[in-house]
Amino acid sequence: MEKVNLQEKLTLFSDHWNPRIVGELNGQHVKLAKFKGEFVWHHHDHEDELFMVVQGQFRMEFRDKTVELREGEFLIVPRGVEHRPVAQEEVSVLLFEPAGTVNTGNREDSNRTRLNLERL
Repeated sequence: MEKVNLQEKLTLFSDHWNPRIVGELNGQHVKLAKFKGEFVWHHHDHEDELFMVVQGQFRMEFRDKTVELREGEFLIVPRGVEHRPVAQEEVSVLLFEPAGTVNTGNREDSNRTRLNLERL
């Protein structure tokens, strides 16, 4: 049992759209990622996802609406709902989702899909 300092972990990487695992509980991964620009449209057939803004802000686009998220706010995207995160400036995000969840869901993208995540 060791505490995790999110700010310290965020200094260990600078790339975008490449989540790192910082914790695990009950078959769920706690991940940190930095976003900048537009991600791919995708959905997850079997997994809900939680996105919490640690630093900065971004918008989660859905086909029928957009949700703006700022520091200290989170959003749960239910399984099966198509979505796309978009960040004008760099944003640091904590994700909580089942272990094995592929970041691009139903889409395979040679630039964005991450299958083997680094543990910090």
